[in-house]
Amino acid sequence: MLIQFPDDVKSSYRIHNGQSGYNYGLINRREFLSLERIQDEWQVWKELLDAGNFDGCESQPEPGIGICTDWWSALWIPLTYDGDGNHDCLDLAPAKGGKVGQIIQMWHDNDIRELVASSFQNWLEEYATGLESGQYVFSHEYGGIVKADSIWCL
Repeated sequence: MLIQFPDDVKSSYRIHNGQSGYNYGLINRREFLSLERIQDEWQVWKELLDAGNFDGCESQPEPGIGICTDWWSALWIPLTYDGDGNHDCLDLAPAKGGKVGQIIQMWHDNDIRELVASSFQNWLEEYATGLESGQYVFSHEYGGIVKADSIWCL
């Protein structure tokens, strides 16, 4: 995989390399992938793409938000993983109206694709703000740090 990451991604990964291990999800119950794990997850999707598993399949992003209608694109770089095949991805091939480096949410079994943040830096800043404001909490039962309003009994 030879990909040119945006500067904000490179700067962040120079400081840290995702989370080590996946006992609990760091970002909304999802593993924050190391560079090695990014390559592993990307390779799984690339092999499925090359095998033709997505031929004739399209996603249904909200119109006008700049996400292409591919089921999966080789230029969607997984940043998180929930253990079920779902990811927050760095989008390096946005559709018209999108921005290279935007963060999108991709579900393996659902055609919905959502814009999460306009950039990697914005994504991390929004998450940090949510942590500081109590929007996120740690839950053993839910497998890591999750949105507080997604837990039924606190």
